[in-house]
This record gives sequence, C-alpha cells and structure tokens, in this order.
Amino acid sequence: MPGRPSSHKNTGKPARELLFSEALLQAKEVPPLTATQPSATHQEMAHPAQEPTMDHILQEISAVDRRLEGMDSAMVSMAAETKSIRTEIASFQTCVLG
Repeated sequence: MPGRPSSHKNTGKPARELLFSEALLQAKEVPPLTATQPSATHQEMAHPAQEPTMDHILQEISAVDRRLEGMDSAMVSMAAETKSIRTEIASFQTCVLG
C-alpha cells in the first residue's frame, strides 16, 4: 500500500507478513488454562466423559466459525496487499519501459 512501511521497525519482518500473522493470532481464540478451571478428579478419570450435548457441539461449531471468520479477514487483507503490490509493479514497469 502506498505510504506503508515495507517492514516493521522493531522486527524487520515485512509489513504484510506481520499483518497476516496478527490476523491469524486474532483468529485463534484459545483461552488459557486458569486456576478457576478444575483439573480432572479421580472420579472423572474413573468414569469416561458422557457424550457431548447438542449445546456443546454447537459451541464448538461456533468457535470454529469464529476462527474461520478471522482467517477470512486475513485472506482479504492479503488479497488487498497483493493487489497493491501488483499496482506498484505495473507502475514501475510503465516508468521503466515507457
């Protein structure tokens, strides 16, 4: 994109690579394990978990859907960046080749 730095000043990574990696990080919504989440007890280990409920399955589907939306956003950003780069290349070729 015009006016956009070609690399991030702190990491040296290309701006488009940072944009893509940031979008992927946002797409991953994995909550960290906290002290409020109980670990498996001996009773839970002795008895296998019950079949997942429909609500649980729907929650899992929703979580996957949110991740896919984040990935879609990343792909749209990458497509826009690619178009911008192609435009810059075409402009450069026009200047050089006349």
